[in-house]
Amino acid sequence: MSMRYSENAPPVLSGHIIATRLKKLRSKTIPCPCCRQDTKVPHPSRPVEEWAGQIKASIVIQELIDTYRSEVAVQAFPYFNENKYVCTCVYRDLSTCCTICQQLGETTLGVLWCPECEVALCDKCVKIHRVTPTSLNHDLCDLSSRSKVKRRIKCTEHKSNRVEFHCQDCGKAACQTCCIIYHRACKTVVTIESMKPGMKAALMEKRLGMEKRLKVRSKKVDIRNEKLQSNFRITKSAVQNIRLICQTAVNKIKQKETQLLDELNTISQTYADQLRADVKLEEIEMQMYRQHCEFIDQALVSDCEMDLYDAYQAWESGAVDMEDVRDTEAADTRRIEDMIFTPDTDNVLKVLDNLQLGKIDVTYRDQGTCQPSPVLVDTIDGRVSGDEEEPYLQDVTVLVVDGVQTCVVTDYNNKCVKSFFTRNNHSCHSKLPLDNSPHGITQLNEKQVMVAVPLSRQIVTVEVTPDLVLLSTTKTRAEYYSLAVLNPSCLAAGTWDCVDILDMAGHVLRSITTYNDDLLFAYP
Repeated sequence: MSMRYSENAPPVLSGHIIATRLKKLRSKTIPCPCCRQDTKVPHPSRPVEEWAGQIKASIVIQELIDTYRSEVAVQAFPYFNENKYVCTCVYRDLSTCCTICQQLGETTLGVLWCPECEVALCDKCVKIHRVTPTSLNHDLCDLSSRSKVKRRIKCTEHKSNRVEFHCQDCGKAACQTCCIIYHRACKTVVTIESMKPGMKAALMEKRLGMEKRLKVRSKKVDIRNEKLQSNFRITKSAVQNIRLICQTAVNKIKQKETQLLDELNTISQTYADQLRADVKLEEIEMQMYRQHCEFIDQALVSDCEMDLYDAYQAWESGAVDMEDVRDTEAADTRRIEDMIFTPDTDNVLKVLDNLQLGKIDVTYRDQGTCQPSPVLVDTIDGRVSGDEEEPYLQDVTVLVVDGVQTCVVTDYNNKCVKSFFTRNNHSCHSKLPLDNSPHGITQLNEKQVMVAVPLSRQIVTVEVTPDLVLLSTTKTRAEYYSLAVLNPSCLAAGTWDCVDILDMAGHVLRSITTYNDDLLFAYP
């Protein structure tokens, strides 16, 4: 038995097969060779078209049609050919057929579309649909405009209900019945419609983040390309110098020349390969960010809240998680940062037996301690609500508090300390007013900073949570403008012409002003 699909193949069945099959089973039905469903057939002498219409559609194909809402109908017609059953499937265009009539085995032209039930209706079924209590309030539209209707998702468990709610406790979408059954104990169940502004705002912020990362990657590509060009120039210059020196030595120098050129070519090629790989990877990631931006753009311009919800859920579930800018180089691989050829002309003619034409110095970047070249990612406006004066930021330090990067600054004009950070994808700030204008700031530990308030002769200790909390105030004998923590028990404090070493209580342990009767500092 085999199955064959054809658009134009007519349904053909041998009358002999029908007759012998019915006579053998003494039944008025035969099993479909494809799906094995029993099919009623007329007398074998009747035309083939009369019983062929009784053949049921393939279960597998029908399931695919029901699942994916395909606009193609498939009907299987078995017939006898070459001593075996052959199932011929005929495709029909159902884009304009009435869905209800189709379920009843009829093919009727559809005229209207019901977005609620997601079915096409003919004139007869439209009348029935409009008087049925469950569907009389449904708004019908033209079949041509059904693609513009907002997409409504049915609950997978409660087929007749639409998904209209979102449980923030469980992080799941739900219909009304699901809310009653599964989310009664949940505290926060909201409508997806009410989430629309928040989802738009979150996706807009994600898109802005993608744009910033795209700019960062673009700048890195430019830097890599500049280094690649510089590498070519350095290589060319080094080759010229090496060959110039080699002209002064005869046979032995030729051997050294070859050795040194090989070394140079190897390092140069390695460096070039690294830069090309970096550029390629950055370009791939740029393309990925562009695709994410396009995906978010499509969701943002869509009138359907479910498109926004799908995009929003994709970010929230971590399907597309791109928050951290990763360093693409392996941690255990030394990378070339720069190289230069240093000629050794003076010794060329002196040490022929142990000839040294020069050496190639290569600077490697240690992945554990050295960071890539700095790239501007973002700027922070020091102004916050409540400022009476234009901010004058004296000093800055950055802490990572419970995974949140926090920028802490001192504002001289507004007499306060400020912190800036991002919480739940929103830019936030905290403000701690002081009695007088602060100057220098230094990090004491992971969650604390110390601030110098010279006019009040104070050193203030502040806890960063990342909100700012005043912990203690230490009185000092001098007006200190700058601070630096040396160890957990002492710090350095700078005034107009000296640096004092203080303990944590503000007592001076040592003062440093001169060396060999010369002043060391001026406004340290």
